[in-house]
Order: sequence, then structure tokens, then C-alpha cells
Amino acid sequence: MNNPTNSKNPADVVVIGAGIVGLAHAALAVGRGLTVTVIERDDRAVGASIRNFGHCCITAQSGELYDLAQSSRGHWLYFAERAGFWASEAGALVVARNDVELQVLRELAGRREAGQVTVLRAEETTAQLRTAQGTPDPAILGGAMLRDDLRVDPRTTVGKLAAWLQEQGVDFLWRTSAVGFDDGAVHTNRGTVYGRRTIVCVGHDVDYLFPSVSKEHIVERCTLQMSRAAQPAGLTLGPAVLTATSMLRYDAFTEMPSAIELSRTVDSGLQAIGANVMFTQHPDGSLILGDSHTYQHTAAPFLSENTTDLINAEIGALLGMPLEITERWQGIYASSPNGPLLVKEVQPGVTAVSVTSGVGMTVSFGLAERTLNSLFESVHSHRGSS
Repeated sequence: MNNPTNSKNPADVVVIGAGIVGLAHAALAVGRGLTVTVIERDDRAVGASIRNFGHCCITAQSGELYDLAQSSRGHWLYFAERAGFWASEAGALVVARNDVELQVLRELAGRREAGQVTVLRAEETTAQLRTAQGTPDPAILGGAMLRDDLRVDPRTTVGKLAAWLQEQGVDFLWRTSAVGFDDGAVHTNRGTVYGRRTIVCVGHDVDYLFPSVSKEHIVERCTLQMSRAAQPAGLTLGPAVLTATSMLRYDAFTEMPSAIELSRTVDSGLQAIGANVMFTQHPDGSLILGDSHTYQHTAAPFLSENTTDLINAEIGALLGMPLEITERWQGIYASSPNGPLLVKEVQPGVTAVSVTSGVGMTVSFGLAERTLNSLFESVHSHRGSS
């Protein structure tokens, strides 16, 4: 479309960005009976929403993020059923290889409702990690099952959700870049799009559109080294698998009394690269492996082979077998020392929404629900559309 102008019939909501945060806003807006136009600069989502583990890390959140994550959970399952994308309620498995790690898991289990965090014995933990070619790390002392965590396929989920939303009447303008905003108007490289409210969900690229807002919130780009391995023979893994490095990164673990000792249990080399050693199994059986964390305003494109090798060797040791690596890539997301969320009305009728931490998939729908509640308080809220 050379000129997407809709001046005679402005949308109730214009969403900039077709990643998961933008699509969550679009989906919940449609469910309220609102008309929606989505503007996306590429011809499909290629950013943070497809480069991750597909893990909705609900249980490990705390405070505000925990509430948003739990709110998201129901929406994830609702839209998985309607849009036809795969979603697993298999939870997450946290592996403990020393007494400190196991004690942190026990403490978390004691603080949560019965059944949400279940502490496992060593044999219960290793039973889920067995393959036909290897024996799980004998250092494993136990673990915990995090009941509420979900998994989706990061390669296909946002595409299927976008296709379904288009069937519900959402107008998608692909390969269209927003370049400026006036009251009730979004100027693009293909013309002007009109809407009563505009929600800008461009993640780490918020600095391209609103540099002063990005500077105020100190938005940086966090880049991650990730890879994919062929399915280990005999491994059918339901939950996401987390390790002590994961515990260092999530508040639900670090708030526990014994967490002060966690850092001494983690290899210094892994800590130096900001590792979150974890993996999930893709629906085709392959494993998504990762990851490291590096922070900068402009992301360097170069990958360190030593970093990837260190992470993958750690996962191989956990499973007790070498891994056959088939892909490598750079993940990316917005990060800020000022807090995990950026939600700001940047000018009349225009709200910027970015998740400035690595939990965009986890909190996307809950954050969208909260944003829409604040913008459309008088409109009755219900999930989805028929």
C-alpha cells in the first residue's frame, strides 16, 4: 500500500511494532471492541520476540512483575487456543548442584502457595534430563519444579498471533516505518495513519523515535549469545531448565535469605559473561541454549566463540553428553538500570511502552492489559474476540 491513510475512519488504537508487546496490546484492544491498526517496519517480527527461549518465566518474578506475569499467563493460554499457536504448561525445572542452591529453592517453596514451587530429590530431577547417550551431572543434588511457567515456540508464535489478529479485522501495515507523531496522526514513510490513541511498542529502538525519553530512562541494548542444538537422542523435555546462574538473575530467588551465598557457587567465568545458563526444547526436539548478557547503547554485531562454547559446555555437562550445534544468533532486548518497564505518555495521545528487562514475553499481556485500562477506563474489558 503506497498511502495507508485512513483519515475518514481513524482507528481507535494505532500500535507501532508487531513484536509480542505490540501484538498483546493489539489483541486485548480488539477484545474490548476497539479498532486497531498495527504498523511494523519489517515484513515480519525479527527482533527480541523471536530470538528468545520461548519461556514465560512467571514463577521467578517478584512484586509488580510477578503480578503482570500472572495476569499474562491466562491471556497466553487464551490466545494460544484461539490463534492456534503451541503453548505448554509444563513449567520450569531449576537444577541445584550444591546445598546453597537447594536451600534457596526450599526457601522459595516455603514462601509461595502450596504446589507452586515443588522441591525435588536428586533422582526426580535427573530423571527429566536423561538421554540415550548420557547420564546427567552426578553433582545434581535436587531441584524444584516451577508450576506456573509456560513455554511457546519463539520462532512461530508472534507470526501466528499476527495472522489471527488480521483475521479478526486488525489492519497490519508491514514494511512501514513510523517517522513522526502529531495529535491523532502517525506519519510514516508511506503516508499518514490516523488513530485516537497511539501506543509505541518498539522495545530497544525507542531511542530512534523518542531519544529524550530513552535518555531519561537510560535505555540500553542488551545483547545475548544463543544457539541451537540438534535433539539429543531420547530426550523429551517438558519444562524449561534453569540453573544457579538463572537464580542470580531473578528477584524471586535473590530475595531469599540464603541467596547472599549464591554467587560463590557459580563459576566466575560464567558470571563474567553475565550468563543465564538455561535451555528449552523446541517443538521439533531441538534445544535452544543460552545465554550471555552484554550492555551497550549500540549493539556490537560480533559474537565471541569462547562465550558460546562456555555456555554450551556447561549445558553439555549438565546433560552428560556433547551437543551438536546447528545455529547461533544474537539475541537483543531493551534494558535499563532505572527499572524493568518504560511506560510514558510522550506527547498527547501517544504512549511509549517498552519492557526494559529480559521479561518481555513473560509480562507482555499483563502489561498491555494495564496500559489499556489506563487509556480506556470507560470501556468494558474482556479477553479476545470472537
